[in-house]
Amino acid sequence: MLKLEVAKFFKNNCIYILGAIAVLALFFLRLYHLTILPIFADEAIYIRWAQVMKAEETLRFLPLSDGKEPLFMWAIIPFLKFIHNPLFAGRLVSVLSGFGTMIGISYLSYLLFKSKKVALVAALMYAISPFAFFFDRMALVDSMLSMFGVWMFIFAYLAFTKKRLDFAMIAGFALGGAWLTKSPALFFALMLPTLWLFAGWPKGKKAVLLNLVKLLGLSIATWVIGYGMYNILRLGPNFSLIASRNLDYVWPMSHILTDPLDPLKPFVDRSFQWIEMMGPWVMLVLAIGGILANLKKHWRQVIVLFVWFLGPIMVQSEFAKVLTARYILFSIPFLVILAGSVFTIQKKKWILIFAVILAFFVAQALVFDRGLLVNPEKANLPRSERSGYLEEWTAGQGIYEISVFLKNERKNLPAGRQVVVGTEGYFGTLPDGLQAYMNDTPSVIVVGVGLNFDELPLPLIDSRKAGNKTYFVVNKSRYHPNPAQFGLKIIDEYPKAVAPDGSRDSLLLMEVI
Repeated sequence: MLKLEVAKFFKNNCIYILGAIAVLALFFLRLYHLTILPIFADEAIYIRWAQVMKAEETLRFLPLSDGKEPLFMWAIIPFLKFIHNPLFAGRLVSVLSGFGTMIGISYLSYLLFKSKKVALVAALMYAISPFAFFFDRMALVDSMLSMFGVWMFIFAYLAFTKKRLDFAMIAGFALGGAWLTKSPALFFALMLPTLWLFAGWPKGKKAVLLNLVKLLGLSIATWVIGYGMYNILRLGPNFSLIASRNLDYVWPMSHILTDPLDPLKPFVDRSFQWIEMMGPWVMLVLAIGGILANLKKHWRQVIVLFVWFLGPIMVQSEFAKVLTARYILFSIPFLVILAGSVFTIQKKKWILIFAVILAFFVAQALVFDRGLLVNPEKANLPRSERSGYLEEWTAGQGIYEISVFLKNERKNLPAGRQVVVGTEGYFGTLPDGLQAYMNDTPSVIVVGVGLNFDELPLPLIDSRKAGNKTYFVVNKSRYHPNPAQFGLKIIDEYPKAVAPDGSRDSLLLMEVI
């Protein structure tokens, strides 16, 4: 009997099962050439923090020293124990977070529209969307924030529709996870009451009031648990720096009264340019179709998803001092669900039209993804992302290769001699990126020595006089003198991507001779 039931299930759901397998295969293409893109500035910082926290238990709140929440770095620590490449370990956490987001998107799509087709299409779109594909392959906190946001939505929806405290509590844990990941989790807390729309609203003032009290009580449970988890950070020093560092990134509330359209208009334009290029743009077409197709029958779903997508973008565009594509990543899942919802439509003619549009989206996305997997410099990244990840000092081309060279140099040195490496900067791509790769070779000393050099830094001169094998690692754009003039020998040069004006920076490895 059981075999018959299983056989019947597979027969009735064969297409969806095969589709799900294909979607999973496409998603895990993220693991292919995971480290092909060079280490990025923030990645270097986060991975280095994770290594330090792993080595020293008393420093588990180290990210608070820069006003950053530590959950993502805590998540990296276990992977560092069995993965030799620290960049792969850090990026794997984001891949797994993206997987959690995709599963959440699929499940939430089914909850909202009661359609396996919508659930499968939404999962497919997230799996191959270059926007998600790119950032799920970076050791940055944003993929984890996105995952927690989707799952908080799911459990809050279940809590409000079923009037269950246990689901509200689980939503609180998801909110707390988001808050321990990154400050924009505040958006999830603020948008929580929009989900009250999904609750059954009885007739009569007394019944409505009682329902409102229940929903408020469930929401308070979610908020209290979420904020309670966030307050774990008070156990570490420098908790106050979170608020002060946030002020470095956002304008005060009074900004809306003094200059409301700056940077609102340019940042909104930029946000949709990112979605147009990395969505790619066909996703917006499908999302508009989904809104029009469901505005009558599923108007609650359309309104709430639209608010969760566009609301944070508008607020960040108004108050953010700096806005990059990854800052809006946590809004993308709700756009994906809106786009997938177009397949609730019943008319065969329209189904065929949107199926063709979806096929075009798949082709467009896979071509973009192939570039990211094989040759990121050829991928059609937005200008701001290409410059930061591939062209400027924030891009870490050559750092891994230099670490391999230095390890070999250390092996060849006689006992009693040290290898000392000076790098530009004190924090960021260098020296953190090099320290991350050299973590298993403590006998090589890596130290930051400043920026924009007109002469050889004094600590490197002293190191050479002391008999150490001494090297200097610096971006060519930040070292102006002739190396030979200061007793430097160029060992190797690692070029970055070509900028639009034809210029090309590179990372120099030089020996102090």
